Amino acid sequence: MSRPVPVLGAGGWGTALAVAVTRADREAVLWARRPDFASRLAEVRENREYLPGVALPNGVTVTSDLEAVVSGADFALVVVPSVGVPDLLSGLPRELGVVLCAKGLAPDGGRLTDLARELGFTRVAVLSGPNHAEEVGRGLPAATVVASADPSLAGAVQAALVSPALRVYTSTDELGVELGGVLKNVIALAAGMGDGLRLGDNAKATLITRGLREMGRYLQALGAHEDTVYGLSGLGDLVATATSRHSRNRAAGEAIARGESPAQGGKVVEGLRTAGLLDAWATAHGHDLPIVRAVAKVTGGEWTPARGLAHLMERDAKPELEG
Repeated sequence: MSRPVPVLGAGGWGTALAVAVTRADREAVLWARRPDFASRLAEVRENREYLPGVALPNGVTVTSDLEAVVSGADFALVVVPSVGVPDLLSGLPRELGVVLCAKGLAPDGGRLTDLARELGFTRVAVLSGPNHAEEVGRGLPAATVVASADPSLAGAVQAALVSPALRVYTSTDELGVELGGVLKNVIALAAGMGDGLRLGDNAKATLITRGLREMGRYLQALGAHEDTVYGLSGLGDLVATATSRHSRNRAAGEAIARGESPAQGGKVVEGLRTAGLLDAWATAHGHDLPIVRAVAKVTGGEWTPARGLAHLMERDAKPELEG
């Protein structure tokens, strides 16, 4: 009998993944950092704070005992915000396969996969795609992609999650899958600002299209596969995050444009931190990422959303497919 799949992080996405594991006829053990929160989840069988309305099946066990969760496990789904990944990884056995599910950068601006390998993990994967926890948790049809340089790890994760409600694809382009999930959050912030300014559907479609172009330039500059940007972790995730009512990044952008706080009820909005890190990278390496620049300036308090819009609309005219 297969061991339960460890899911490290009891936020909305971690809870949804634990439920998804049970749909694949496997058991999951959901780790929550706070003992009181773990006890409450185990008792009420619903994550009312982060994923209300989704019952925890009998196949999901909840605990705050990290050592017990990962002991003897083949791999673990790491589903904490990117800023919390270093501390969590530091407490895990290095022989464990780690599947990074946060769509953000390490605290120093580097890749989470690089961080994992620097800490001594040799079996590393990334999970990404158009996957709102609210829908995956309810069992609505969705697809995701797991990428790793280790095909056996990617295959094991695929087998632990694939079900009639969730198609799981594998990829060897770990770099492209990871960074697509990072950049789309920034584009979604811009899309939300457009919603807050009531710019309309034409503007939203333009932003998504040019945002995809920006993602492609970024991934290509770092050596990712060109086609990955058109896959689930690129175009798929961008469309979902830039348009959905479930998207924290889109909602945060809309709040900023309305002069309100971008905070999402204590939930992490990865793009708010990522925008500045990506803009600094683009400046240092001479890359043109105009949407990233506009979002970084707005979220950094240097520009108003209207100024950010002007920055994009008043750029010099050029061929659409330059280069």
